[in-house]
Amino acid sequence: MHAQHRYPEYMNEDLEFALRLAEAADQLSLRRFHDTDLHVEKKPDMTPVTDADRAVETKLRELIAAERPGDEVYGEEGGGNAARMPASPNGRRWIIDPIDGTKNYLRGVPIWATLIALQVQANLIIGVVSAPALGRRWWGALPAAGAAVAYTDYCGIAAARAGNPRRLKVSGVSSLGDASASFASPGGWQELGRLDRLKELCMSIWRCRAYGDFYSYMLVAEGAVDFAAEPELNLYDMAALVPVVTAAGGTFTGLDGSPGPWSGNALASNGALHDAVLARIG
Repeated sequence: MHAQHRYPEYMNEDLEFALRLAEAADQLSLRRFHDTDLHVEKKPDMTPVTDADRAVETKLRELIAAERPGDEVYGEEGGGNAARMPASPNGRRWIIDPIDGTKNYLRGVPIWATLIALQVQANLIIGVVSAPALGRRWWGALPAAGAAVAYTDYCGIAAARAGNPRRLKVSGVSSLGDASASFASPGGWQELGRLDRLKELCMSIWRCRAYGDFYSYMLVAEGAVDFAAEPELNLYDMAALVPVVTAAGGTFTGLDGSPGPWSGNALASNGALHDAVLARIG
């Protein structure tokens, strides 16, 4: 990957490999976007899955098996060990969501992405979020992977513009009244019993939107949004987001304040607002 030459201070073999996995995923997912012959099924949780989801995850599993044969894989479609710690002897696990935003993918909305994370022992050290229909890719590497850095670059349909990554940094907004936030749809908050708290919070901040899925968290990492939260998520929905947000200087916890993606829900912020938001909806 050309980024290795430009950023030797942080690029390592695992991050290079994760970016190559993203390239392979983009080739499959973007080719099928807008196809009228997608095969769609409902999973037991009533969420949709397409043959494109399965093809992407199958390809990534094949590449990991070939190049990282000792590493464990946990993916949305192929399953695996969802426990907090990897079960592999080397303590390494790749966590994959082949298409985060499948409902958007089905309807032709370009806000969807492949999420790829590397966990080593208890730490999520690499995250790659690749959204080829938006022409964007984000990645983050935490100290165990070399350095705390996060970047965004162009990819996919904007490949001709690739090659000039921009360093990510969260916003410096420190007052809730000045904050811009992104939330999930109201249904999940109502089921959690916190919809009224969410409404009150939205009425007290500068701007409240629902940008959707992974994109809300990447906007936090970019400093365009000050915090984002969702009431119900799986490990594969969050694992890749954590290194990106954290390496950009942000904070990622559950609504209970526990660090990382282990709480079944998420709050990501610029850090300065985190405790205030937890007090309101956590």
